[in-house]
Amino acid sequence: MTTSSATRLLFCFISISIARTCYSFSNEEFIQCLNLHTKTSTENLSKLLYYPNTTSYSNLLLSSISNTRFTTPQTSKPLLIFTPSHESHVQASVLCSKYYALSLRVRSGGHDLEGLSCQSLDNQPFIILDLTNFQSVTVDVEHRIALVEVGATIGDVYYHIAKQTTIFGFPAGTCPTVGVGGHISGGGIGTLVRKYGVAADNVLDVRLVDVHGRILDKDSMGENLFWAVRGGGAASFGVVLSWKLRLVPVPQTVTVFNVSKSLDDGAIDIIDKWQHVAHNLPEDLFIETVIQTLLNGTKGVEVIFNGLYLGKSYKALEVMNNSFPEMEVGVKDLKEMSWVQSVMSFGFYPINSPLEILTDRSLQPKVNFKAKSDYAVNLLPRAALKSLWDSLLQVEAASISFEPYGGRMAEIPESQIPFPHRKGILFSILYLVGWHNESEKSLNWISNLYNQMTPYVSKNPRGAYLNYRDIDLGRNAGRNTSYSMAEVWGDKYYKSNFKRLAIVKGEVDPENFFWNEQSIPPLVF
Repeated sequence: MTTSSATRLLFCFISISIARTCYSFSNEEFIQCLNLHTKTSTENLSKLLYYPNTTSYSNLLLSSISNTRFTTPQTSKPLLIFTPSHESHVQASVLCSKYYALSLRVRSGGHDLEGLSCQSLDNQPFIILDLTNFQSVTVDVEHRIALVEVGATIGDVYYHIAKQTTIFGFPAGTCPTVGVGGHISGGGIGTLVRKYGVAADNVLDVRLVDVHGRILDKDSMGENLFWAVRGGGAASFGVVLSWKLRLVPVPQTVTVFNVSKSLDDGAIDIIDKWQHVAHNLPEDLFIETVIQTLLNGTKGVEVIFNGLYLGKSYKALEVMNNSFPEMEVGVKDLKEMSWVQSVMSFGFYPINSPLEILTDRSLQPKVNFKAKSDYAVNLLPRAALKSLWDSLLQVEAASISFEPYGGRMAEIPESQIPFPHRKGILFSILYLVGWHNESEKSLNWISNLYNQMTPYVSKNPRGAYLNYRDIDLGRNAGRNTSYSMAEVWGDKYYKSNFKRLAIVKGEVDPENFFWNEQSIPPLVF
């Protein structure tokens, strides 16, 4: 590679002091910096760097973008993509990005609803640190732990657990292609949430590269930073390398059911009953409600109740008959299976598929979509439920999902980790709309629906789930965004934990190197 002007990269940025600065340097200079700070001397780091106008760059950039809204020509692109293969490469990338004043976006291969790991919304120059080479998962059944590198998916975790044991699992999400990096650091909701809490509640340790390029663990980072990265969005504080996770007991036989209802079946009444009982059911029973447009190409709406009972079908039937007879769940609806098969079922995979299907990243959905979230602390009026149902008739493809809380979630204090949505939450709400051509109509629909739900959901603040990132809640104007400006979205995601997160940020990254449009701002006294 030459150092002619044609191959030199021009990096411009706005510094903390708002003074505009530009650096011009060659690709070789950046590689030299990486070599200077890495501990591996045998690897050719140039092979880990991908530059624009090459097929490999484009393929890698698009490989883990699930929301195709962020794959258009208008979407900002990174100046380069670095795929480190060693922990010291990650350390070097932080130090060299700081030295050359580059904005660093980190991605671990998940869904990232607003694309903050792969674009810059204000079109500032940036590079991507892609952790796709960090996919190792090691399961220690004897000590009930799993060591999971940050580039692994939830499916990878489930696969490796199931290969080793049938009596342990992990409480994470239902979509196998989601990356563990963002999922765990933002909370992590799944079918075991009422039994064991969120994924972040079950983190025992973490390895993280901080702003100084140091690798820290729980003991060396201290209590405050360890608290912050479990549910506070770790990308605001450093680069996670791996998680140490607590495995949780699961029965060898669990029971799954999927029951659909239409208006003619009394769907609104059954949804209404669900919101009265779902959070009060035994913690071994999880029933989510998904109201969605019909998937068969016809105009219409249905509701699907997806249930998981941690036990055998006869016991599940007994609980349903006693607590929720209105759903009319019968023996024919109940399917006994292993816990990992229930993971496949909730991931919409055939339950008799080979375990390897959980590691197949090509199954990641790639569509245009927009999401928003809410929390219900009071029962929704029946009229509001009917309004939600009717609203789905206005768009091509959309769903509204209710995830029940209660159980263990009501027992964990709001301040135990930054994820605060605990006692008093009946269920979470996810509004999701997808489209092929009618983007403006779909975006207006979900915005209007969100506004219409204002009277019925949590208030002061109106809660939102970090992993359902919503840039509409307010974005940073830049690295100098004040704490008070960031409260617009910070209080929604973190409630009273937001101030503590900002204080931790001020302690570990006062110059706000680890920044994105909704990162935690540093609060320095």
